[in-house]
Amino acid sequence: QVQLVESGGGLVQAGGSLRLSCAASGRTFNTYATYAMGWVRQAPGKEREFVAGISWSLGTYYPDSVKGRFTISRDNAKNTAYLQMNSLQPEDTAVYYCAARKMVVVTTAAEYAYWGQGTQVTVSS
Repeated sequence: QVQLVESGGGLVQAGGSLRLSCAASGRTFNTYATYAMGWVRQAPGKEREFVAGISWSLGTYYPDSVKGRFTISRDNAKNTAYLQMNSLQPEDTAVYYCAARKMVVVTTAAEYAYWGQGTQVTVSS
């Protein structure tokens, strides 16, 4: 069974930080290092938004909306990806999903094959 499990969400004041984790398990992720990992968020009433990705070769990608504030990383020995979020703003409030696909990062959420259940991030003003 393939699983992606996010953790680390919560309530934080504007300007604060959170670190999300995404643990991957299951036979598919026996080759975890060959997967690209992404973080996608969805706020109420809005479309899903790609916010960070890290490829199998450790290249990272961010949209302008989070560049300089968010950092994605991975620990292949632990089959875990992370999203460090700094200088959080109320507009960052959303459910954050971890997603995986083979090899390379893409910024289209629909191109990711595997998804976690999501973790809520709420930023108060």
